[in-house]
Amino acid sequence: MVMTKRAFSALLLAPLAACATVPAAPVAPANPPAGMQYLYGSGEGAAISVQAWNALLTYAAVTVKARPVNSVVLAEGASLAAPSYVPCGDKPFAAVFDVDETVMLNTGFEYHDARTGKGYNPADWDAWEKTGEGAVGPVPGADHGVAALRALGVTVIFNTNRSAANADATARAIRAAGLGEAVHGQTLYLSGDDAMGSRKDGRRATIATKYCVIAMGGDQLGDFSDLFNLNKPAPGPRRAMTMQAPVAGLWGNGWFVLPNPVYGSGLVGGYDDLFPMDKRWELPAKAEK
Repeated sequence: MVMTKRAFSALLLAPLAACATVPAAPVAPANPPAGMQYLYGSGEGAAISVQAWNALLTYAAVTVKARPVNSVVLAEGASLAAPSYVPCGDKPFAAVFDVDETVMLNTGFEYHDARTGKGYNPADWDAWEKTGEGAVGPVPGADHGVAALRALGVTVIFNTNRSAANADATARAIRAAGLGEAVHGQTLYLSGDDAMGSRKDGRRATIATKYCVIAMGGDQLGDFSDLFNLNKPAPGPRRAMTMQAPVAGLWGNGWFVLPNPVYGSGLVGGYDDLFPMDKRWELPAKAEK
């Protein structure tokens, strides 16, 4: 049999083609990413968290004594420009918190994420929800904060996008983090509890029918209202939403944000989103050497 030049070339290139189809293994960085260093290791990150919890407790103590007319949950049909709120009536007090990186640090999962260099993977996260309770801890100040709220007579309710299928494991993780008990459907609300998926307004509305919600805490704007993410606004307009009156008055006055530079809806935007043309600077030509 005589092998043609084309067949011979194909034979030589076959091993190279096979190699080209194998994706390169992710490379873990020598050190954790800067956001993880800040959130999980720095004194500055801890101080900001404790500062938020101290402010929340001061606010809660005053608010419980005053008995507010309205909760801090936006009513159905409200807008950020013209907000209205679910009335309190004589309902018992509650404070509603996101879980991940708001009250509980996912230290074990983020170690896995940093060391593997794979980035977020839904299957890995699902496995973490089911088995990670031994590698969590409280956000600095959160364990003291939730205990102090309960001592004030405020029910602490967790509203998280963890899966309802993993409710028992999430309750165990919350307990392991030193945050007390959480009961699914009573003080723990999860993705899958209604038809809204990862949106939280439906769960907030359910909670607000039973409680006078005096405070909410989260690390993402969606932990306060889904309106911040409606139609996926660009970073600039979304940032402006947080600073417009009267919503701007809620930060530290019913709505409390915890730092999270590691993941989430805030970590988006290119140069044009972050740096307006009239705020850019280049090294003056005379200084370049």
